[in-house]
Amino acid sequence: MRNIQKNRYRIEFVFEKVAKTILWEYISTFAGLSEWFADQAVSNGKIYTFTWSKSSADAEVKAISQGNYIRFHWIDDENPDSYFELRLQKNELTGDVVLEITDFAESYDKASSVNLWENQVKTLRRVLGL
Repeated sequence: MRNIQKNRYRIEFVFEKVAKTILWEYISTFAGLSEWFADQAVSNGKIYTFTWSKSSADAEVKAISQGNYIRFHWIDDENPDSYFELRLQKNELTGDVVLEITDFAESYDKASSVNLWENQVKTLRRVLGL
């Protein structure tokens, strides 16, 4: 097996008029993640199983700060340093909540990875009624 070089990237999405506590429920619980991130998410302690129409994948919660961020590592990812993180920050000037997503992708695959996140966040906005 070859070690594939993935690069970290960050993207931000601004949510107006959404309470940070509400958004936290959607990014940190299996019920919330089932609403927008996957067709189904189930948790067995620190392991979440995400299911989409034709596939599923397991991710381990590597770090969590209640109300602030949750970091997952895909179990089948050979790079122990890669992860995806969903982080919430409140803009004190506007009151808006910023969802910052950190993920890793190979250079040739970054655009499609960003596009996938953009589509998932569109679903999240729809679920929130935005």
